[in-house]
Amino acid sequence: MRKFARIVKILLAGYILLVVMVHFFQEKLIFLPTVLPQDYTYSFSEPFKEVFLTANDGAVLNGLHFECKNPKGVILYFHGNAGDLSRWGSVVAPFIEKGFDVVVMDYRTYGKSTGKLSEQALFRDGQLFYDYVLSHYREDEMTLYGRSLGTGIAVKLASQNQPKQLVLESPFYSLEDVARERFPYFPVKWLIRYPMRSYKYIQEARCPIAIFHGTDDSVVPYSSGKRLYDGVPFKQKNFVTIAGGGHNNLVEFKAYSSGIDQVLGLNHSNSAEDR
Repeated sequence: MRKFARIVKILLAGYILLVVMVHFFQEKLIFLPTVLPQDYTYSFSEPFKEVFLTANDGAVLNGLHFECKNPKGVILYFHGNAGDLSRWGSVVAPFIEKGFDVVVMDYRTYGKSTGKLSEQALFRDGQLFYDYVLSHYREDEMTLYGRSLGTGIAVKLASQNQPKQLVLESPFYSLEDVARERFPYFPVKWLIRYPMRSYKYIQEARCPIAIFHGTDDSVVPYSSGKRLYDGVPFKQKNFVTIAGGGHNNLVEFKAYSSGIDQVLGLNHSNSAEDR
């Protein structure tokens, strides 16, 4: 019995240690930034200007503003959890080629951006860039676009502003929901400092919503995005299922490209299904 009790104590101590590590090191699991030197020079084929905005707490957020000659509108893009603008500037290039201006920011600790991370800081920084876009464009010209982690910020902004539309690529019901599936034996609700409850904020959005999600997404489950969509309380919504699509390759599928064109008003056919 003593040996059994000792084993139980060791296992319990190990479990508690893991719980503590998940709580204090969760930012290492959620955020995967790369850092750029402040004198780094971006290089893209599309015309752009570099933007630096200062938050109330003194953090400096770096962004890129791509501009076309006669834009069809502007896309405020919130990227995923890995990399920096040297990568994401190329990811947004297809939107520029379609004739849209694009503004994309790096989150705190990413690229040249500074400051301490927190969920509320991410939301406030997103609003800071939303206001920047409003200083150059009408709100009804703005498409909010979120990808993966960025969908949490985009949904929050849609809940407190009135953009033309909201587009979500591989979104989650909540980050807490994803963490619970990834760590089913941990008390995630009490541990996570970045719950990003998109299901709650999307209830307050009052603009058309389009969601794109791949059935083979191994990072954010397809079911999480579908559950978010099912909770949208109004009819101006569209869910495009990308059969066989993963987390980072939706752009390779015709269902995505035709669906995006339709959402952006470039294709007036009914090729993207309402599901």
